Amino acid sequence: MIEDESEMTEGYKKALKATLKVSADTELMSAPAYYEMSMNAPTLDSRASCISVIQDELGHGHIAYRLLEDLGEDREELIYEREPHEFRNTYGFDQHLETFAELVCGHGLFDRAGMVLLSDIEANTSYAPWKRALRKVGKEEQFHLRHGETWMRRLVNNSEKTKQRVQDAVDWMFPMGIEWFGMPDGKKHNTDQLDYRIKGKTNDELRQEWMSHTVPLANELDLDVPAHFDDEAEEYVLEYDMPVAFDADNKEWRFDEPIGWDDVLDRWRSRGPANEKYVNMLQSGKLEVEV
Repeated sequence: MIEDESEMTEGYKKALKATLKVSADTELMSAPAYYEMSMNAPTLDSRASCISVIQDELGHGHIAYRLLEDLGEDREELIYEREPHEFRNTYGFDQHLETFAELVCGHGLFDRAGMVLLSDIEANTSYAPWKRALRKVGKEEQFHLRHGETWMRRLVNNSEKTKQRVQDAVDWMFPMGIEWFGMPDGKKHNTDQLDYRIKGKTNDELRQEWMSHTVPLANELDLDVPAHFDDEAEEYVLEYDMPVAFDADNKEWRFDEPIGWDDVLDRWRSRGPANEKYVNMLQSGKLEVEV
């Protein structure tokens, strides 16, 4: 186990910092993504739970930024002085959430993806300070998942109208969850995260773990997702060839329009339609105080 910077090679530190930045930015950017629909939660109890989720996400972001500070990064600069396109959060939190159904599906699908990634890091990472910090994060993510899945069940069972809203959310969020874990193992050339034991599982292994939770949940709720368990292969398989084009303005996947992974990386780097809005929300308080 590595305890501090003095024990790291430059290659190890570079790989660790890159992983921490994605984690920190993703946790931070989930807060404004979740905020507006949290204010539209249908009951006082559900609103309180949604705000608790946001509070947790900000805390999780703080943990990762604080670890980056130990590695020589400026926390204030990372949060308040970068341009929106410089953030490295996963692409799912660059989308506008427009219904309460999308919010709870975000808790149930996107937070599941985050938990799959961070649980692997907690179990396998060689960086001891992060391993210790993730014990708290994991327990709180369990609450987010319970909240999201509970409300998905409530909405699906409430009426055909609310069930359709959940289906509409899952239609664009499920493939985005598939993309969440990055390039397939056969196409990924940079293996520093595995070589330095920043994480323990490959992208495809993590993707399989995520599907092992989300596909059965969709089946239970009678929701359509483009994936199923293949008994012969003994794994979950997609019913389309990844990757495909995404219409960000309408939040629609074009399954009949295959693209290359270079196109996906370009889309991620360009950020999504809510990127500037969400970063401005986070930075505005400090900027207003300074003015």
